[in-house]
Amino acid sequence: MRTHKKDNYQPTVIVLSLVLIASVLGMVWMQSEKYKPVVVDEVAPDFSLYDLDGRAVKLSDFRGKVVFVNFWATWCKPCKEEMPSMEELYQILKDKDFHMLAVSIDKKQSDIKPFKEELKLNFPILHDNRWGSVDRRYKLTGVPETYIIDQKGILAEKVIGPRDWTKTDNVKMILDLLQNGPRARYKTS
Repeated sequence: MRTHKKDNYQPTVIVLSLVLIASVLGMVWMQSEKYKPVVVDEVAPDFSLYDLDGRAVKLSDFRGKVVFVNFWATWCKPCKEEMPSMEELYQILKDKDFHMLAVSIDKKQSDIKPFKEELKLNFPILHDNRWGSVDRRYKLTGVPETYIIDQKGILAEKVIGPRDWTKTDNVKMILDLLQNGPRARYKTS
């Protein structure tokens, strides 16, 4: 009789073990999706934030334009060094199908206005005041980070770290998108 009970016990243990392993693998896979980076050639995650005057701004409202999204903070020295070249780029392209959104990840909005005034910035500044909800969606590794989004909402370029946006090499993708539209594989017939 003992042998018979042992035989019934083994299949149950095996089935329970397989169910447990499958459950653990499923949970690991679901968690990994949270950390999947935002990738070039995929749709840029949409977001809605408020500008410094309290107006809601939604990324998808700018479909049909090339959108330059820069994540930054007032305490970030490379961000501060990059901002004047962003202002120059904005002034050159603002009358074209181009829009710039600078998303501050600062905790306090009161830190942003003096920074903007000191650097004489005119481009739109948004505040991610919902405890980093947008920067988590974009899986930021730090600041500054810039995302160039084409007219169809597809991420065309991801730039980690500061750039001098006055150099032609650094704006080649933007100029190409403005002149030629989204990449051919995204065009509908």
